[in-house]
Amino acid sequence: MLIKTAGLLAVTVWLYYRSIWPLVILWPLGLWYYRSLERECMEKKKSEFLMQFKEAIQSMSSSLHTGYSVENAVKETQKEMLLMYPKDEMICRELSFMVQQVHIRIPAEQIFEDFSKRVRLEDVRNFANVFAAAKRSGGDMIAIIQNTADQIGDKIDVRREIDTLLAAKRYEFKVMAVIPYVIIAYMMLSFPEFMDCLYDNIIGTGVMSVCLLVYLAAYALGVKLVKIEV
Repeated sequence: MLIKTAGLLAVTVWLYYRSIWPLVILWPLGLWYYRSLERECMEKKKSEFLMQFKEAIQSMSSSLHTGYSVENAVKETQKEMLLMYPKDEMICRELSFMVQQVHIRIPAEQIFEDFSKRVRLEDVRNFANVFAAAKRSGGDMIAIIQNTADQIGDKIDVRREIDTLLAAKRYEFKVMAVIPYVIIAYMMLSFPEFMDCLYDNIIGTGVMSVCLLVYLAAYALGVKLVKIEV
């Protein structure tokens, strides 16, 4: 991400100013873009983990239905997730740690509470809270977990469907974001005499700065338009 950010920033200052000195002023732009890439990467990992978590709690619910205790259901869930994902995936690492806690006889509600604190996701926290409440109340544990798993699974599925529907729009947005750079580069290569007046003078620098600000505003607006929180 750092190389991508540095490259984009270098291309930006060269196309808009044909000079490197604006990097001194525009470095916050690179920092903003780098953080946006970080957030995008984190959102992707979050989405992937939630799908894995959905499969894990559904597997756990099935194990409980077949008569396993909660502790043994955790062990069975770990075995099933290892068949589906590499052992270095986050859900497999977390389940492995949970199994270790089961072996040293930590209460199940404490195990799930610790799990929710480590991953810090709302759906996981809700599941841990419902599980702890069901354990304390002595209610129908299987029915409560099954109902909670279904609700969380439905929410994750809705989020996944929305991401799928927006995928094409996000791709179109990325293409549109590149077009201004392509146009400027094309003009610089094909009609350098027309572009020379926009560089190495105050008026031209001002015009290009206004164009860059308009582009950045449009880009920020586009990011918000293709982002929907569920």
